[in-house]
Amino acid sequence: MADELIWQTMGLSDEEYERIRVLLGRDPNYVELGMFSVMWSEHCSYKNTRAVLRGLPTSGPQVLQGPGENAGIVDVGDGLAVVFKIESHNHPSAVEPYEGAATGVGGIIRDIFTMGARPIASLDSLWLGDLSSARARRLFSGIVAGISGYGNAVGIPTVGGQTMFHRSYEINPLVNAMCVGFMRHEDIKRGAATGVGNSVMVIGSTTGRDGIHGATFASADLTDEAIERKSAVQVGDPFREKLLLEACLELVARGCVLGIQDMGAAGLTCSSCEMASRGGTGMIIDLDRVPRRETGMTPYEVMLSESQERMLLVPTPGREEEVREVLVKWGLEAVVVGEVTADGMITLIEGGARVAQVPARALADEAPVYHRESSKPEYVERLAAFDTAGVPPCADLGGALLRLIGSPSIASKRWVWEQYDHQVGAGTVIGPGADAAVIRLPGSKRGVALSTDCNSRYCYLDPRLGAAHAVAEAARNVACTGARPLAVTNCQNFGNPYKPEVFWQFREAIAGMSVACRALGTPVTGGNVSLCNEDGETAIRPTPVIGMVGVIDDVELRVPMGFQAEGDIVVLLGATRDEIGASEYLATVHGVEAGRVPALDLEAEARLCELLWTAASRRLLSSAHDMSEGGLAVALAECAIAGALGATLRVDCVGGDAGLAPDRFLFSESGARALVTIGPSQRDEFLALAAGLNVPAAACGRVGGSRLCVEFGEGAGGARRIDVSVAALSKAYEEAVPCAMQG
Repeated sequence: MADELIWQTMGLSDEEYERIRVLLGRDPNYVELGMFSVMWSEHCSYKNTRAVLRGLPTSGPQVLQGPGENAGIVDVGDGLAVVFKIESHNHPSAVEPYEGAATGVGGIIRDIFTMGARPIASLDSLWLGDLSSARARRLFSGIVAGISGYGNAVGIPTVGGQTMFHRSYEINPLVNAMCVGFMRHEDIKRGAATGVGNSVMVIGSTTGRDGIHGATFASADLTDEAIERKSAVQVGDPFREKLLLEACLELVARGCVLGIQDMGAAGLTCSSCEMASRGGTGMIIDLDRVPRRETGMTPYEVMLSESQERMLLVPTPGREEEVREVLVKWGLEAVVVGEVTADGMITLIEGGARVAQVPARALADEAPVYHRESSKPEYVERLAAFDTAGVPPCADLGGALLRLIGSPSIASKRWVWEQYDHQVGAGTVIGPGADAAVIRLPGSKRGVALSTDCNSRYCYLDPRLGAAHAVAEAARNVACTGARPLAVTNCQNFGNPYKPEVFWQFREAIAGMSVACRALGTPVTGGNVSLCNEDGETAIRPTPVIGMVGVIDDVELRVPMGFQAEGDIVVLLGATRDEIGASEYLATVHGVEAGRVPALDLEAEARLCELLWTAASRRLLSSAHDMSEGGLAVALAECAIAGALGATLRVDCVGGDAGLAPDRFLFSESGARALVTIGPSQRDEFLALAAGLNVPAAACGRVGGSRLCVEFGEGAGGARRIDVSVAALSKAYEEAVPCAMQG
């Protein structure tokens, strides 16, 4: 019984233990068992999700590297490539919000420069409990401080993201960190150990006892007992990360690197077996040579430590001393700890004796693949049956708008991004607060547009449709800046997959994401799955976060979000339908989170995106803004606030269903829509372009003044109009989060 408890406490099932015995042909020792436990954890192996993830589209002419490496890579023209990925650090951030968030940023940055790319921007997607909760406020404050503390110190701008609030994230906050880098095609490096007899080096920081079993910790429910395991949370040092970044890029530039891998989750175990497996080789590692910061560390601790700012490197033969000199110059260590072998085994030596020997592929690639039971939750049909026709009409449209833009999920996140350095590096062209960030690629006029998106209410009510909406919204946000959407990375955040209802949510979300990515031509280049985001009873809402990358050929053609000039014409793009089900309006004003998620026409989404980036390339747009949460009314308010200019609109029903009531028209969240402004002289050309692409377009107002006025029909009365000052809108928008943080 005692022996059984060992592997069970490491997170392995009895069946998995027997599988390990078969693979080895013997009983594993304690070190080997620890190595299997971390590599076969859900966090590292995707054993419960891999079969479903295979349905995602991962190839395309723009894809230079898809899933399976440290990060994805896409071609952006002129021999340049963009490297990007998003990953979660949810459990650590719930336990130690500052260090959890900080090391999440550090880990994703290393994934980028491990590929040979220079990181140029970070984004995040944060999901927290209701800010009326003291716990949610404490976690929020610590998480934002951790992101800023690490990102600012390492000198990479945090340029965008999203921050959302809902009670389902009270115990389990989500911290999804995305990083983007750039490089030339010829500089791409991969994490493979090649060349039998070549040296294997550990470079960067020393190894300590922090983060042991972090991968296993991230693969279990966040119970009260798990929260006490603070030793599973890594401790980061952003200043050493900066030194390691520069040292690694110098090694790449000098031609000293054959293969390189970050020591992230599962530390030296993961980096060694994955590099060997990719290269079809093995490794022998002398643990006595691994630099340590603590005395008395066992082989088990050395192999499972997740100490930060470390890399495993296979140098170009004969360049070991040059590697050491470069690392010493940057104040870091570089030590030869072993060599590449031909036997396919990870062999560990301590004190001249063998302490472990495991096939690399068994660790990296031969974890069990499960096909979990799934069943549709009872609530789905019940909540979808909610009839929005019974929602009473809104008597105060202006008041409803103020409530919406003053709700924390929609309101300004200035409180967050003012803590970030979003201008360091001088490449930020559009920063936080817009639909998407735009970053100029160093030495080029080209730029990349970046966005993270998800509507977890949609995904809760209809996971398949909700995930597809996330892809579509991310594409619209990128296109609104004038960029062409290229590819996505994703972070799948769900509850416990052993619960059939949760696994159904996951399977449905991947199906919706797959369909949307294919329709929009945005393949998936990689990402992360984070499961068991629950306390053993209550799960988070399904939250499949999409990180979208687009390319703009000339950043001078970028399009801002805010209104730009008095007299510009306001144009509504797309068809508005009676779709207030699952909307922010229904939730915030009427207190109902139910109804059918808006329909999604992916062909219309693709045409809208093409219109936006084509019009931008012809300099036809003064501004552009996606319509999503809060619908047209919130989009108008956000454009007015961003540009410090009002607008006057006179609208009936523009496209879509006939005879919509004013509140339905203003707050509907129909897809494939955007709000743009154009100069009077561009009107005819733009409308002709929209007609040619079959995108509904209606010019219905002008920019100007200090108030936002929207009227419906002849003699519009108070119940059929909005008339609010931009100052009042701005006050509600900007003060919501700071006030909530004061309790």
